[in-house]
Amino acid sequence: MIPSGSVREVLRAFLVLGVTSFGGPVAHLGYFRREFVERRGWLNAEDYGGLVALCQFLPGPASSQVGFCIGLRRAGWQGGLAAWCGFTLPSFALMVLAARFIGTFQSNPLARGALHGLQLAAIAVVAQAVWVMARSLCPDTPRRALAALALAILMVAPDTGGQILVLVVGGVIGRMALDAGAPPAARVIPTQGDHSRARLCLTVFALLLALSLLWPHTGPGALFAAFYRTGALVFGGGHVVLPLLRDAVVVPGWVSPSLFLAGYGAAQAVPGPLFTVAAFLGALSSAGPGGLAGAAIATLAIFLPGLLIAAGALPYWHVLRARPGVAAVMQGVNAAVVGLLAAALINLLTISALHHIWDVPIALGALALLTYGRARPVLVVAFCAAAGAVA
Repeated sequence: MIPSGSVREVLRAFLVLGVTSFGGPVAHLGYFRREFVERRGWLNAEDYGGLVALCQFLPGPASSQVGFCIGLRRAGWQGGLAAWCGFTLPSFALMVLAARFIGTFQSNPLARGALHGLQLAAIAVVAQAVWVMARSLCPDTPRRALAALALAILMVAPDTGGQILVLVVGGVIGRMALDAGAPPAARVIPTQGDHSRARLCLTVFALLLALSLLWPHTGPGALFAAFYRTGALVFGGGHVVLPLLRDAVVVPGWVSPSLFLAGYGAAQAVPGPLFTVAAFLGALSSAGPGGLAGAAIATLAIFLPGLLIAAGALPYWHVLRARPGVAAVMQGVNAAVVGLLAAALINLLTISALHHIWDVPIALGALALLTYGRARPVLVVAFCAAAGAVA
């Protein structure tokens, strides 16, 4: 594919997002849509929905994979790495600091209130993303009905299996019942070099996975193998990774259960991908070097499989999307993605973030700032943090 931008602009854009994107993977997708579809115009809503759908099917952290693919499209392989570094490094640094000062952090009530306010900012971001994506990806009654069906399925089966199921159902119904029209224009044309690099990425992914499954739980490579294995085998990303991480670091006794839970809480409070909980666990793990080196090894290992498989799948994805039959499938999948985001919003409203009556006006105020005030996300984050601290 032919890059259309510079590595510097990709790094700058994702570094800002890495500092301001609170709320987990679904909120990150809202931030990405606002920044790269609406504000910068690096890709349109249909292409963005296709990237989201692709990364939902793949193992690994979906929001980080979407960001990596956006950088890859914009500025080639260096752009993909710049996107990942910019989005990941701020939360990596914060998680290393959290491992260093975890005791002091938990005892400060003002800090706990501000962090709760950041969860309310995530509600506003996801709500706006659902509204905007529904208007662009579900413009007619059949696709609205398909999004509602996806939402209903996820209310019954909210786990990773349910997420994959709704995408499959959306694709099947789209192929059978939706009018695809003309195939999408080929704005991104993979070259033979793209396919060669894609095959190399998939080969490296498979070889490292095989090694990680065979590597013993002791020795210098054990830390890398454990986190690579976790990143390669988790579907759905986000919170789905935590049970696998617990088996990887708590069961062998590398990290105590109490520290593991403390890291989980800290990871929900910082911007950027939840997978950077690996930095916290790697810094405190009794396997490997510990400290900053252990954090770096664990973080690289847990992200690497998802980035390799996303890079390996992306060129073939563009070729498939140019076929008329696949265009109908993608219409259905994109409608299902709207239902998936709506289910995540309901989960945030009913389970994760709303704790008392004052949370409602804070979240509505943040949504108004985004929708009517056209405020930048960093201002909304600051508003919610301050409101959460004093509420």
